[in-house]
Amino acid sequence: MAYTPELSLESYRTLRRISWALGVPMTKGIEFVFEYLPKVLDRKRICQGCRDQTKCPECSFNRSNQ
Repeated sequence: MAYTPELSLESYRTLRRISWALGVPMTKGIEFVFEYLPKVLDRKRICQGCRDQTKCPECSFNRSNQ
């Protein structure tokens, strides 16, 4: 991965609690979050704001990938 964002203390604590609830390490907990978000966020809005439309075929927000 080329870029590793830093989490705020609040986000870290939230992720830690999600991971505890799932019984997984935080690295797996954040993967769960990223798998869940495309199911609940407004896909149209995400696609309109996208800056890399070369990746649409493999994008998590692409309905055919669900």
